Amino acid sequence: MITETKQFPMRAVPGYSSSSQGIQIAIQTGANASDEDLQFFQQLGVEWAMVGIDDPTQHSAEYYKHLVKRFGDRGIKIYRIANHSVHNVPEITLNLSGRDEKVEEFKQFIRNLGEAGICYNTYAHMGNGIWSSERVEGRGGMDARSLDIKNAVGRWIDKRYEGELTHGRLYTEEELWENYEYMIRQIAPVAEEAGVFIGIHPDDPPVYALGGIPRCMFGNFEGYKRAMNIANSPNIGVCLCVGCWLEGGETGMGVGVVDAVKHFASKNQLFKVHFRNVSNPMPEPWSETLIDNGYQDMHEVMRALREVKFDGCIIPDHIPSMLGGHRVGVAYSIAYMRALVQAVNNEFSE
Repeated sequence: MITETKQFPMRAVPGYSSSSQGIQIAIQTGANASDEDLQFFQQLGVEWAMVGIDDPTQHSAEYYKHLVKRFGDRGIKIYRIANHSVHNVPEITLNLSGRDEKVEEFKQFIRNLGEAGICYNTYAHMGNGIWSSERVEGRGGMDARSLDIKNAVGRWIDKRYEGELTHGRLYTEEELWENYEYMIRQIAPVAEEAGVFIGIHPDDPPVYALGGIPRCMFGNFEGYKRAMNIANSPNIGVCLCVGCWLEGGETGMGVGVVDAVKHFASKNQLFKVHFRNVSNPMPEPWSETLIDNGYQDMHEVMRALREVKFDGCIIPDHIPSMLGGHRVGVAYSIAYMRALVQAVNNEFSE
């Protein structure tokens, strides 16, 4: 049961409220954001922040409450806290030693979020990290992430994964489904009790088995639907990373990203959106781009969000580096997203 003090937009995560309605734009930052950073976010006009915490000793309900107040004093609400220790967890995904301890850690994290009045968390279920190749030059010499499956390696925090068998053997799809079910059947009731909603992020990249580990659950549309049915909880849904979906492409994922938006929204499972673009789908090598410079017309994605009356947060993500420092790319992306939101709002009469 969600208490009245936990307020969030519906059609995304029930329980949060905002001075805005409809599609809302959020920023990504860290717990150590400076006062100048917070002022920058105010200047951009964002209402919400996704906050990452690098120091494992700071993951407590009391520290989360401290962050809520600090950001709140600047008129910015916290939509999500990121805890890398319970995100992309091989112990859980692959049933390695320490799995039960990690599941319990995940449960406590969810309880801490609920106690602090933070009602959403993004969870990713990759057993050997996010895979990439060397960074490449994009438009005008921008520095951008790329992937060529022939020379890609996986990384997550301080771990590096490469080769045909990153964990010593081949894993079957059946094993991975069993491991997911073991975890989600324990996490879902805790999330419901705490009033926290969990959006599961797509595999990055999706579609292919990497390092002997299939990407069968969150690397295609049918896998996602099956995973949602197994969870069978109003508190388990989707963090739709548009970029990941575009990496797989309509052929690899099973449906295009616009149809994915409409499906998950129709099931009340669309909780958050990562709004980014890529140069082309697999199997050809691809690179990340600014929102306006990939193969997807992002106006179509924003229009789909408006059509389904999505009332939650979208964020810029994996922004290529531009001259002038990180804030330049952030400001460019937020401005472009804000213009698209205004455009699609003007296209609908209600």
